[in-house]
Amino acid sequence: MKQYFKYWPSMKENIMDDIDRRILNALQTDASLSNHDLAALVHVSAPTCLRRVRALRAAGVIEREVALVDPAKVGAGLSAIIEISLDVQTVEAQAAFERLVLADAAVQQVYRVAPGPDFVLIVQVPDMAAYHALAHRLFAAHTNVRNVKTYFSTLRSKFEPRIAL
Repeated sequence: MKQYFKYWPSMKENIMDDIDRRILNALQTDASLSNHDLAALVHVSAPTCLRRVRALRAAGVIEREVALVDPAKVGAGLSAIIEISLDVQTVEAQAAFERLVLADAAVQQVYRVAPGPDFVLIVQVPDMAAYHALAHRLFAAHTNVRNVKTYFSTLRSKFEPRIAL
C-alpha cells in the first residue's frame, strides 16, 4: 500500500478527492469498465486512473468487485430478514453464533445490532422448505438461541449496494 502514497499522498490520511469519488461512483455503477473507459468517464488519463484504482484497492476502500445476480432467476427467490436474540450474550457466545451463521451460504448479510435483538440476518433461499432447513440447522439446533423473528419479503422494491459519495 505504501508504494501508492507517492502518487496519492492524501491516502495516508484516508482522504479522498473529487477524482477518487468519481472513480468510485463509476465503479459502483459498472465495475466491468476497462481502465481506458473508466478514465474517459471520470476525465483523467488512463495511467492516473489505474494508479488511483490500485491505491483504492490497496487501501481497502474497494473491498472487491462482484456481479449482482437476480435471485429469482437462479432459483433463490425467497428473501428473509431474521432477528435473533441469544440467551447468553458474552463475547464468546456471540462470536460462536456469528461463526455459525457466517459459514452458511444462504446467509448473505450478518449484523450485530443494539438495542433489541443481538443479530439481524439477511437470507436468500429457494423456498419455504429451504428456509425451514436453514432455521433448523442455525437456530433450532443451537442451544443459545432464545428468540427468532423472521420477516419474509413479498416484494423487493429496491436493492442498491451503492454508497452515496
